[in-house]
Amino acid sequence: MIYLLVFLGGGIGSMLRHAVNVAAVRLGGAGFPFGTLAVNITGSVVMGLLAGYFAFKGAPTQHWRLFLMTGVLGGYTTFSAFSLDTIVLYERGEWGLAALYVLASVGASLGGLFGGLLLMRQIT
Repeated sequence: MIYLLVFLGGGIGSMLRHAVNVAAVRLGGAGFPFGTLAVNITGSVVMGLLAGYFAFKGAPTQHWRLFLMTGVLGGYTTFSAFSLDTIVLYERGEWGLAALYVLASVGASLGGLFGGLLLMRQIT
């Protein structure tokens, strides 16, 4: 049941992400990734709202948390999870770990993508 909730939420989030990307290209053109920027920002805002609500107003059931935060927001953008993890470290007073996490995540992700592109260029 839990995997089904995450699956359904992820499908909803992915459809929302696609809709935002299509709208962004129609409104702003394809020269800048406005859609991805909008998804990352709005996903992080919604993750903050949900995390704050669940923390301060009452814990949701595991099913709601997994459906909304892991499923819908995970399908919409993983940047929201990255943002939440960073802020949790920061709020725990682990500023150095938060900074390391940001630098490692961004640096390793960009490096990994670049490395994958280089590898595929060599073998194709």
